[in-house]
Amino acid sequence: MDAAHLITTTEAIDPVFMFIFGASLVLLIGITVTMMAFVVRYHRSRAPEPTSKVSANIWLEIVWTGLPTLLVLAMFYYGWSGYLALRHVPKGAMEVTATARQWSWSFTYANGKTSPKLYVAVGKPVKVELVSLDVIHGFYLPAFRVKRDVVPGMKNYAWFVATKPGSYDLFCSSYCGTGHSAMITTVEALPEAEFDAWLNRKTEKEEHPGHELLEKHGCLGCHSLDGTIKVGPSFKGVWGRKETVLTNGAERTITADEAYLRRSILEPQADVVKGFPPVMPSFAGQIKEAEIGQIIDFLRSGAAERPKPDGGRLAKEKGCLACHSLDGSRGVGPTFKRLYGSRVQVTQNGKPMTVTADDAYLRESIRMPAAKVVQGFQPIMPTFPELKDDEVEALVEFIEGTK
Repeated sequence: MDAAHLITTTEAIDPVFMFIFGASLVLLIGITVTMMAFVVRYHRSRAPEPTSKVSANIWLEIVWTGLPTLLVLAMFYYGWSGYLALRHVPKGAMEVTATARQWSWSFTYANGKTSPKLYVAVGKPVKVELVSLDVIHGFYLPAFRVKRDVVPGMKNYAWFVATKPGSYDLFCSSYCGTGHSAMITTVEALPEAEFDAWLNRKTEKEEHPGHELLEKHGCLGCHSLDGTIKVGPSFKGVWGRKETVLTNGAERTITADEAYLRRSILEPQADVVKGFPPVMPSFAGQIKEAEIGQIIDFLRSGAAERPKPDGGRLAKEKGCLACHSLDGSRGVGPTFKRLYGSRVQVTQNGKPMTVTADDAYLRESIRMPAAKVVQGFQPIMPTFPELKDDEVEALVEFIEGTK
């Protein structure tokens, strides 16, 4: 099947859906209209006594037996054709291996490059080999009408074509544990030239083998590099950090050094960081000793840090400046000008009070805007759960600087 005559998964599934939906709609309308007509025509006030003496009608029996049979056979035919289209991979499809684990996706390309997102070229078919390292997962791409089970020890695959550039959601469709809801990534469809450039480009982080290993083994599905709290603690600043852990049920404070990190990889249940569930699997026998050293070297080097966010850019991107002015004028919300350090009249739990607009107050106002509402303004500011801690700090610094 060449590219000019390629039937995409969307084109294979949508006509089947529309056919079944259309048939169901016609039956619904037909049955409903007939039922209402019978209710009116044969209402007791119109026909108090039965008048028909007909006991059977052979043609009626043939029609209401034959039509549903033909309809079901047609549904089967179109459904089977659509299924075959989903299982027949076009020649020349790019092969990618999708590795699912609790609770992340990792994608490996033919040249060895790995990524937590699935990057593809627009207009080019992609065959995704599905591998699970632990429990049953589900590879679900709603935009491309693809959903396949990812079962440990079972070979399975899916294919699709992205017909236009964009970012498309990729979910796990099978409940796979406490972090299931966070097992979300995207398909990034790029023009072919951009995709080729991405496939052969190495970023500063990717040049470090420790970063590639973290992606390869799914560590970044539960541990962030930017301070965001996920299923497990963030890797940002982990080297040398003091941690309170539970060892055999007893609390103790440790320093995240080489010995601790190595033990956390091989024996994750030995010292569980307080406040996090003991759900990390052991990687003993899966990660080689040399690879453990590369991961620890990456975390020690501080390469997990990211550039400091720009508070002004964030204030613009998140729409803060649409409600809060920088020049002292009144908007939907109070102005940012000279806000930092000022005394603010607020209402908390229905009670008026005066607070100082310091770092703590501003952080709370960003995270929980309804906690203390400035008097004279409506409590309509939304929350921003997607903001990371360092982004909140950048916003606070930006507001502090608006003199």
